[in-house]
Amino acid sequence: MELELSDEQEFFRQTTRRFLSAECPLTAVRGLEADPAGFTSAYWRRGAELGWTSMLVPEADGGGSLSDHGLLDLVLVAEEMGRLVSPGPLVPVNLVAGALGEHGTAEQKATWLPGLLNGESVAAWAGPQEVRGEPAADGFVLSGVVAPVEAAAQAQVLLVTARIGDGLSQLLVPVDAPGLTVTPMGGLDLVRRYAEARFDAVAVPATAVLGEVGRAAAVVERQAQIAVVLQCAESVGVAERMFEVTLEYLGDRYSFGRPLSSYQALKHRVADGKMWLEACHATATAAARAVAARAVDAGELVSVAKAWIGPHTTELIQDCIQLHGGIGVTWEHDLHLYLRRATVNRVTYGTPEDHAERIAMLLFGVAS
Repeated sequence: MELELSDEQEFFRQTTRRFLSAECPLTAVRGLEADPAGFTSAYWRRGAELGWTSMLVPEADGGGSLSDHGLLDLVLVAEEMGRLVSPGPLVPVNLVAGALGEHGTAEQKATWLPGLLNGESVAAWAGPQEVRGEPAADGFVLSGVVAPVEAAAQAQVLLVTARIGDGLSQLLVPVDAPGLTVTPMGGLDLVRRYAEARFDAVAVPATAVLGEVGRAAAVVERQAQIAVVLQCAESVGVAERMFEVTLEYLGDRYSFGRPLSSYQALKHRVADGKMWLEACHATATAAARAVAARAVDAGELVSVAKAWIGPHTTELIQDCIQLHGGIGVTWEHDLHLYLRRATVNRVTYGTPEDHAERIAMLLFGVAS
């Protein structure tokens, strides 16, 4: 996404692209449609070896990044995964690992971080969705339902946001906790898995709290910003790859002795698509930089990115399908894999309409 990458970042980007092309091409993505996890453990472990799970974790805790802002390095992975609609719980694992690195106790880090960093374990992030938390003698009792939660059925631990009293708290809940039921949900994306997590009086000890009780609102907000930034980067990768494929097709496909790319009406549509794509790049990059730097306007820029990128990537891919003609709407063509991913991204972590409303509320000083 960045116009200028360091030598280390460019090498990392190219390495990630080669790995994904070799280990999980689109044929492999299609083959994982019936897989309950949507990815193989060996694939995820090798991705972790490349650094996919460590960018938001301090070096002292076993993590590390290529630059001063690990989020900007992680964005490169998200964009490359978008280019091949790759599987893997990139967003939830990094959110939980980053939260542990920043707010976890020594015991919590020792319990969960090693497995997340080496790819042996998976964590799920329930996000800003809340369950109810009631104080108990030795901890808290959680009740409620959160859905959809990415990778919840593949995870060993959930990072849950609970309203305890008047404030928000975050708790680490093992998926085998009594009273917790995780039910897989159907989905549009061939390899991305979601589930419902139901808490029926789930008892957790006080040691499960991540950070301070009742003081997690700002932490959850930042996690949501990171989630949207990574998602937007992935969606840009999706749209960019579809645009490249369509340009190549228009040059190769002939009609009445001329390539389709020579028709002025189609040139106009391509020009519009290019403008949308570059605007997607710009807004995604601005949001990533702001969140990485913890800028005051980071929340606003994140919502601007989501409100723009969500509809424009799906519209761009729909136009690419139309430019392909009849073959574009067949199961055999890979276009629909990209449309599925972009469509799921559009409605996850807030719809474009939700984020547009949030922008309006920020502009007029209305508390959300």
